[in-house]
Amino acid sequence: MEKRTSIFSNGIIWFGVAISVSEIEAGIEIGAAADKSLSLLPLLLGHLLGGVLLFFVGLIGARVRLNAMETTSSTFGKYGSKFFAALNTFQLLAWVAVLNAQGASALAGLNLPISFPLTCIILAVLIAIWVYVGLKRSANVTTVVMTALSVLLAILTIKLFGIGSSGTLSSATNTTALLGFWNIFEISIAMPISWLPVISDYTKDVEKPIKATAVSAAAYTIASLWMYIIGIEIAGIGANNNIAQAILLAGLGIPGIVIVVLSTVTTNFLAANSAGESAKAIFSKINPKIAGIVVSLLSAVLAISGIMDHYIGFLYLIASVFAPMAAVLLVSFYFVKNNEASLFFWIWNIFAWLAGFIVYQVAAHQESVFLGPTLLAVIISAVLAFVRPRKRANIGQN
Repeated sequence: MEKRTSIFSNGIIWFGVAISVSEIEAGIEIGAAADKSLSLLPLLLGHLLGGVLLFFVGLIGARVRLNAMETTSSTFGKYGSKFFAALNTFQLLAWVAVLNAQGASALAGLNLPISFPLTCIILAVLIAIWVYVGLKRSANVTTVVMTALSVLLAILTIKLFGIGSSGTLSSATNTTALLGFWNIFEISIAMPISWLPVISDYTKDVEKPIKATAVSAAAYTIASLWMYIIGIEIAGIGANNNIAQAILLAGLGIPGIVIVVLSTVTTNFLAANSAGESAKAIFSKINPKIAGIVVSLLSAVLAISGIMDHYIGFLYLIASVFAPMAAVLLVSFYFVKNNEASLFFWIWNIFAWLAGFIVYQVAAHQESVFLGPTLLAVIISAVLAFVRPRKRANIGQN
């Protein structure tokens, strides 16, 4: 009998996913352009809704024992599933590259005697090694790493709040709020949304589907909020919105290096591993572990090429694709009977996804939109999937 993963191990995995430079960078973006006193509510709402979506999407994989992209086949059909799997593989490759570049950039700011390209290569090799070792064989190591990382981040958090409360550098805080409620909400929900096409890759193997998925979503949400708060605090202490400078101001030298390296590797490992799972959903004969290693190594090339310059736009692009996809998947799984699947059903669901995608793209180009692009896209796609015409006469099975 295949060994299932425990509630604790899944909690550790998803806590580690959120501990990353990218989450802190998102917090910095909010802190640098928003009123700190008004950012808490949209920050909490964005993470809460994102966490709820993570739970229900992850529960699908836990119940049907399929990886994230394989779960979409009953909703979008065989070829629709492969379409999303291909998109997910490419976005995960780019996502690993972005995280790799952010980690290397932060390390460069700590005055290490290593070039940016070489740092990207070193990080990519570390990620590839972790993918090769695998989750189950590295479970104990992961627990130790996450414990050490949590302690170091707790120290960093305390020191950052200490600097902020002293008021010595608070003059650098922006006085003009550029981000409104729904802008902050959008940045807040963007991160959990980016992991929707990934979570079932790990919940599919859990021993207790509901509890393990709930702990996974909760662990990610809590850790992500923590990282955003660290980012907001960095934006307010006069560190030029720079993680490396904030680490130096906090007096963390070598521990700061450890934080950046471990947070980059632990998050990127999961993304690279899931890229392998998505590749398997496209071509069943592909070894997901080998594909994950290839993605890890290719990420160094993309990272060196300057992909980090397009980070925020890329994050929004992920949301525009996978938020409406998740909405249709949720409606299909929880509100539609299994025997309703047909060619018309799959085509209609793709239409529902496309409508949400278009709504997102239009809304994202507006200065301020009520509810924000992500939530609007989710609502539109979910409603269309739910109100699908039920008549299927003369429509053959695919």
